[in-house]
Amino acid sequence: MEQPAQKKSNPAALLPILVFLVLYLGFGILFEYVLKIEMGFYKVQAIVMFLIALLVAVAQNRELDFQGKVRVMAKGMADENVLTMCLIFLAAGAFSGAVSAAGGADSTVNLFLTFLPDKFAVGGLFLIACFISLSMGSSTSTIAALAPFAVGISQATGFPVALCLGAAVSGAMFGDNLSMISDTTIAAVRTQGCGMKDKFKMNFWIVLPAAVLTVVLLVLVTPGGGSAVEAGEYNIFQVIPYLVVLVGALIGFNVFGVLIAGTALSLVVGIATGAFEWTEMFTVMYDGIYGMYDITVISLIVACIGALVNEGGGIEAIIRFVRSRMRTKKGAQLGIGALVAGVDIATANNTIAIVLAGPIARDIGREFGVDPRRSASLLDIFASVAQGLLPYGAQILYAVGGAAAAGYAVSAFQILPYLFYPVLMGVCALVFILFVPEKRRPASGKTGDAGKAEEAAEAGEG
Repeated sequence: MEQPAQKKSNPAALLPILVFLVLYLGFGILFEYVLKIEMGFYKVQAIVMFLIALLVAVAQNRELDFQGKVRVMAKGMADENVLTMCLIFLAAGAFSGAVSAAGGADSTVNLFLTFLPDKFAVGGLFLIACFISLSMGSSTSTIAALAPFAVGISQATGFPVALCLGAAVSGAMFGDNLSMISDTTIAAVRTQGCGMKDKFKMNFWIVLPAAVLTVVLLVLVTPGGGSAVEAGEYNIFQVIPYLVVLVGALIGFNVFGVLIAGTALSLVVGIATGAFEWTEMFTVMYDGIYGMYDITVISLIVACIGALVNEGGGIEAIIRFVRSRMRTKKGAQLGIGALVAGVDIATANNTIAIVLAGPIARDIGREFGVDPRRSASLLDIFASVAQGLLPYGAQILYAVGGAAAAGYAVSAFQILPYLFYPVLMGVCALVFILFVPEKRRPASGKTGDAGKAEEAAEAGEG
C-alpha cells in the first residue's frame, strides 16, 4: 500500500507572525515609552502591521506561484468561522450604533449600578460574561453582546475601558472552554474519544480556582480605582433592547437573530422616546457598522496569513518540535498543552487548533497512558489560554471593535494586562499537570466492559 505523503515542516513559515508581533509591539513601546508620544500605541495601526506580515507570508514558499498563493488565501478567507465572524462584526456594529443612539447603553448601565455598587461592577461584568458564554458556547458572540455594555460600565464608574473589556473577554473565555455546546468542547471530545459530561467535570475543577481568583482580583483592583458615582436615572424602555440581547444570548438563541432583534428594538425605542428622528435610523446603524470596518478587514488578513503559514509547513513544524521533546507522562501532558497553544498562535483560531492538534494529542495520550478526559481538557484549556491572550485573536479584536463602535479607541495591548482569567486558567492547568495525580477509571464511573461500552457510546453521541 502506498504511504501517504509526509507533511512538510518549515519553521521559517512562522516568520510572518513574528514580524507582526515585533513590529506592532516594538513600535508601540518605542512611541509610547521611549519617544514619550502621547497615546503612542494608537500611532501604530494594526492593519498596516498585518499587511506587512501578509507581504512576508506571500514572499515565502517559492514552491507556489502567486496565483497558487491567492488560491490558498481565498480558501482561508472562505472558512466558515471567518465568514461568520465578519458577519457578526457587522451585525454587532449595527446593534451597538442603534442601542447607543437610543440611550440603551446608559440606561442599562445605570440599572445595573442601581443594584450593584460600582466597585463590584467589573467583577459582576465578568460573572455575567461567564454565564452568557457558558449558555451560548461562543466567546466571540458573548463579547459582541457585552462590549458596548462594558464601555458603558467604564463611563459610569471611571474605571479604564481596557479593564472592563478585559473582564468581558475573560468571562467569555470561561464559557468558550467549558460550555457543552462550544465548538472547542465538541472538537476536543471527538478527537480524544471521551464523553462530554466527563470532560466537563474534569475541566470544571481545573478552571474553577481561576474563575474565583479572577473575581477576587477584579474586586481588589477596582475599589480605589474608579470615581465615586451614583447610579443615574434609567428608562426601562431604553433598557429593553439590551435585556433582549442579554437574555437571548443567555438562553442560547442564534447570535444573528439576537443582534438583529436588538437592533430593531433599539430603533423602535429610539424613535418612540425621541432620542433620534426616524429619518436617522439608517445613519445610527451605519455609525456602528463603520466602527467595525478595520476589525473586519483585519480578520480577513489574519485568515490569509494563517492559511499561508499552514501551507508553508509552519503548523507541522510546531507539531514536530513539541513531540520530539516528550519523555515522561507529565512531559506528554505539557507537550499536549504546548502543541495546541502553538498551533493556536499560528492559526488564531482555537477550534482549528484543536482539530489540527487533536489526533496528535490522542496518539501521545495512548503512548504515555494519559486519560482521554484529561487530554481533552488540556487541549481545550490551553487552546483557550492562547486564544484569549492573542492580540490578533478574534476575541480581543471583537473587544477592540466593540469599543470603536462605541466611540472609544483601545488597543489590544492595553487590554492584555487585564486578562486575568486566561492567565490564571493556564497556571491552574500547569498545577493540575504537575501536582494532581491521574486516577484511572472508565469515564462513566462504571467498570469493565460495561463502562467501556457506555464511554464509547457517549463519545459517539458527543
